[in-house]
Amino acid sequence: MENTVQVGTRFPLTIKRLDINGRGIGYYKRKITFVTGALPGEIVVAEVTAVHDRYLEATLHRVKKASPDRVKPAEPLYGSVGGVELNHLAYPAQLQFKRDVVAQSLAKFKPAGWQHYDLRPTIGAAAPTHYRNKAQFPVRVIDGHVRAGLYAPHSHRLVPLTTFLTQRPLTMQVIQVLCQLLEDLAVPIYDEHAHAGIVKTLVVRESAATGEVQVTFVTNSAKLPHKTQLLAAIAAKLPAVVSVSQNINPGDTPLIWGPETQLLAGQPYITEKLLGRAFQVSPQAFLQLNPAQTEVLYTQALKALALKPGAKLVDAYAGIGTIGISLAEAAGEVRGMEIIAAAVADANRNAALNHVTNAHYTVGTAEALFPQWLREGFAPDAVIVDPPRAGLERPFIDALLKAQPKQFVYISCNPSTLARDLVLLTRRYQVDYIQSVDMFPQTARCEAIVKFTRK
Repeated sequence: MENTVQVGTRFPLTIKRLDINGRGIGYYKRKITFVTGALPGEIVVAEVTAVHDRYLEATLHRVKKASPDRVKPAEPLYGSVGGVELNHLAYPAQLQFKRDVVAQSLAKFKPAGWQHYDLRPTIGAAAPTHYRNKAQFPVRVIDGHVRAGLYAPHSHRLVPLTTFLTQRPLTMQVIQVLCQLLEDLAVPIYDEHAHAGIVKTLVVRESAATGEVQVTFVTNSAKLPHKTQLLAAIAAKLPAVVSVSQNINPGDTPLIWGPETQLLAGQPYITEKLLGRAFQVSPQAFLQLNPAQTEVLYTQALKALALKPGAKLVDAYAGIGTIGISLAEAAGEVRGMEIIAAAVADANRNAALNHVTNAHYTVGTAEALFPQWLREGFAPDAVIVDPPRAGLERPFIDALLKAQPKQFVYISCNPSTLARDLVLLTRRYQVDYIQSVDMFPQTARCEAIVKFTRK
């Protein structure tokens, strides 16, 4: 019987819950089936798109019985591009889902005491649309025109975007004008099949506080034809753009950024404001994508950390220093580290910009520098970590468990790696609570703050 299921097979299915990527989960003949676009409690007709040994993947052919939380997606391109995968789910239910993702991850990895953790309701965004302050869009020639947008899921077929539900309108407007300028000046656009052409990706970042815009052309070679005319046209048509750079990323690579960035015009950074402090951001530096919710996130992190006056604080995976500098007033000394040299330069400049004299940032990995500082006799009272999606590295965790700082907070952007790390961390710490914050409305991404107490 098992062999009768093939790509294209349709069957009715009751959806039990959503997986961590926001896909509906049902069981067909006891085999787990992931259905894109289906919601919990629904009865749907699923159409199989891939058959695997232990599970099936399917799309939604039609809904027989809809969830009361199903809404009409506000993004017209919902389903044909990523980045709005929960746009069919009412916002309060999206928030409930994000808390549930944390619970699912805990149930999978089972860190000590996980059944009793205080999982607080997700803090939602006042504005759940048009919040992203940055776009990294591939550029291609489609039907003779220069277009930028996102790839269709599981493909390299570009879907051109002129507006987008989660992007700030100015960002999209700048991208439109840049595409037109590249087309008018006949600047060679990258063709990934021929591995020819120059402009690969447009990166546009805007400051919510100042309205300044930063543009980076990611190119296949160091040369950028018609550069002078291009820069003159940007200056004339896009007054908000105060910073233009070129990043050189040659060859066929999945990475967006190459190792070298050059300033072409204007200033090397734009300024964003968070919690009353100013932060200068260079093109490659990491900055949270939702400025309004970043303030919520940091306020919650400050509360969880509960710094004692004069505390020695480590700000690990520091980016441009936003967290450590926001906390510096309450601390005695702040030490941070980050692997991108330009971001560390930003962080130290940002400390000076905000008249913070007790914070210093160093280039290096958290897992190398933190143990080194401990060996040199540095004894932190508090540690805050905000690692990338891969979570914490084992040498860092080992060093932390040895140092056992009294105050410790973990900001996670990936519940799976958080739950994995908690298995080790709960040997020395107990979890007081986990506060999820919705940084990315309309998507399945979830951010969470963990407050710990030393056992």
